[in-house]
Amino acid sequence: MGQNTSTITQTYKPEPGTLSRSKVPYPPFELGKPRFDQSTYLGRLSHILDITDPKLLLTPKEKVECAVEFLEDYKNGTAPKYSDEQLWQWQRIKNSFFHPDTGEKIYAPFRMAGFVPFGSPIIIGLLWPNPSFAATIFWQWLNQTHNACFNYSHRNQMHTPFNKYLEGYAGAVTSAVTIAVGLQALVKRANMFSPTTKMLIQRFIPFPAVASANICNVVLMRKNELEDGIEVLDDQNNIVGTSKIAAKRALTETAITRVVLPIPILIFPPIIMSVLERSKYLTYNRGMRIFWHSIVVTACFAIALPHAIALFPQNSQINVNELEEDFKDKTDQTVLYYNKGL
Repeated sequence: MGQNTSTITQTYKPEPGTLSRSKVPYPPFELGKPRFDQSTYLGRLSHILDITDPKLLLTPKEKVECAVEFLEDYKNGTAPKYSDEQLWQWQRIKNSFFHPDTGEKIYAPFRMAGFVPFGSPIIIGLLWPNPSFAATIFWQWLNQTHNACFNYSHRNQMHTPFNKYLEGYAGAVTSAVTIAVGLQALVKRANMFSPTTKMLIQRFIPFPAVASANICNVVLMRKNELEDGIEVLDDQNNIVGTSKIAAKRALTETAITRVVLPIPILIFPPIIMSVLERSKYLTYNRGMRIFWHSIVVTACFAIALPHAIALFPQNSQINVNELEEDFKDKTDQTVLYYNKGL
């Protein structure tokens, strides 16, 4: 039999008002808000680094339950006076495990904290030199399947029906496999390149395949937003109306992020490995080639992910004058907000 709730709570319950040992200042706690300033790139980067920390995957189940319980008490005004640091850390844990809108638990491979640990083996496979056609198809399919499951786990239920995810997934897999296999066949049949040059070019094939598939996925999955518009909110999170202009900007920002993200992940590793493999030690040692290939890919992935996602804020702002004319009659605020989406 497991521990009862009160025993579990007491195990992880800190003393109210405990002074922080951290030298990093914590701002006043705001339920449901990011800890870092989202109006600056550095603030967004800090936020992404915070929520993609793989150590969150190791959080004990009991501690997650306590975080949910404590935040619910805080929301109801029944929680003791805890420090801002304690409250921010509990919210960080809860948001890592549960969808903020639906409250559904997110499986570990599809959490923000699990994107690099579970995604790195796929990227390593995508970038493996001189792959067969079967290997190319398999890794492109697996990559788009992982992306689709991640997108669905972080979905916005209001705007994206399940069939749109299936449509986006099918389009992404088709475009990724078609482009990757087509370019690979084209390079193999080209007589103008030496075998060494062909192998080097093949290492860069995953980028155009993944980038085009990412754009295809965004357009197919969210085209209904372009047709119907997305919700635009005021600074009190009240819905002012729906806007096709805001939807177009949201999809553009998302598409740019999806193209920028694969650049350092799929371009830098082949360049770095081509330099490292000039060493005789790696040339004749397959085990070390696999080891360094894995290290380089994982490092590039871990560095690129937060920087790419931080390009645009999750909740972006737009001037009322840039929206449809009827918005001027709906609010007296000059700036409104919309959710960009993942």
